[in-house]
Amino acid sequence: MGILSNTVSMCQFRVVGEIPDMDIFAWVSERLTNHGFIPIDEGTEELSVGWVTPDDHRKSDFSVPSAFWRDNYLFFTLRQDKRSIPGALLKAYQKVAEEDYLYANPGFSRVPKQKREELKEAVRASLLARTLPVPSTCDAVWDTRSNTLSIASISAKTVDLFDTLFKKTFDGFRLIAIHPFSRAEQVVPPELSEPLQKANKAGSEALLDLIRSNQWIGTDFLLWSTYRTLNESGEYRITRPGPATQGEQFTAYINDRMVLCGSGDDGAQKITISGPQDRFGEVRLALSNGKMITEATLYLEKGEHIWKMTLKGEMFQFASFKTPKVQEERDSGVDETSEREALFFEKMYVMEVGLQMFDSLFAAFLANRLGTDWGEEIQKIETWLTEQ
Repeated sequence: MGILSNTVSMCQFRVVGEIPDMDIFAWVSERLTNHGFIPIDEGTEELSVGWVTPDDHRKSDFSVPSAFWRDNYLFFTLRQDKRSIPGALLKAYQKVAEEDYLYANPGFSRVPKQKREELKEAVRASLLARTLPVPSTCDAVWDTRSNTLSIASISAKTVDLFDTLFKKTFDGFRLIAIHPFSRAEQVVPPELSEPLQKANKAGSEALLDLIRSNQWIGTDFLLWSTYRTLNESGEYRITRPGPATQGEQFTAYINDRMVLCGSGDDGAQKITISGPQDRFGEVRLALSNGKMITEATLYLEKGEHIWKMTLKGEMFQFASFKTPKVQEERDSGVDETSEREALFFEKMYVMEVGLQMFDSLFAAFLANRLGTDWGEEIQKIETWLTEQ
C-alpha cells in the first residue's frame, strides 16, 4: 500500500543533516535522478534498487517539480526489482546439466569440481534470463519544515534498504528513528524535561540502548490507555502543534486487538487477544500474571471522523494506520497532475491530524507518568486488574 492509501503501515525518522544554501529543488532533483531506478527486465541482473516518481513507478526522472515537489514536502518512492530462483529448481536443472556433461564425456565418472561450478553458473544465468523480476515499492514523505521523514513500511528489511539508499543519495545526511523516548522528548513540556531524563534507563546515548532500556514507555502507555478506555471518559484535548485547532476535543480508546508478552518456564510467551472487548477480562488476567501489552489497536475520534492504528509499543511504529477516507475527485476542468497533488495534500492533512492527536494523547500520559500522581494512578490500575 502506498502512503496515499486510506490504510498504510508507517514509521517515522528525524532527518539529520544540513540542507545546502542553494536551490533546494535543483539539489534534490539531481540526487534523486542520479540514484534513480534502472530497469532490469531485459537483462539477467538479480537486483536493482533506486528512486521512482510516486505517481508513475516506471519513471525515474525528477527534473520537473511535479515529479516530487509538494511545497514543504518531498515525495518520492523506493523501487526494488528482484529476480530469485527457487533452490529446488536450480538444483534440478543443474543435475540435468551435469548428466549431459557426463554423457558427452564418458571418460569421467563424476563432474570435476571446477566444471560443476561453471555448470551451476551457466544454469543460473539461463534461468535468470527466463525469470521476470518482481517489483516492490515503498513511498516516503520528507517534511522539510519539521525535518521528519515518514516511510510507508514497518518491514525491517525495507527500512534498512531505504536507509542505505537515502545515505548514498543525500551524502552527509542520516535518519534517526523516532522511537518512544525520542518522541517523549519532543512532546513533553519544559517542566517535565528533567523528570523524563531522570526516568531514562539507558546508560548511553546509543540508539539501541535508548530503545531497549526504555521499553517501559510503550508498555506503560498501552497499559494506561487500556485502563482509561474502561475507567475514564476517554476524552482529551489537542495540545500538540499541527493542523487541528489547539484545545479541540477528541476521544481515544483501545479495542479489537492486543498483543501481550511475558517470560515463562519455556521462555518468552506471547498471546494475542482479538475481537471487541467488554471488560478486558482476558487482558486483565494476562496482566495480573506478569505479561505486558506490547501492541494494541488504538482508535482516535474527532467529530464524526475516526482514525485507527495498531501501535507497536517497542518502536512506536504505526501498523494499519487508517485515516478518514480521501479519494481523487475527477474534475473535467482540472488536469490529472493537479488532482493528484490535491489528493496528496488532503492525505497529509488527515494523517497529520491523526499524529497530532496521538502526540497529544502521549503527552497526557507522560504528564501523568512523570508527575507526582503516578503512584495513585498505578494503584488504581492494580486494583482494576484484580477486580472480579
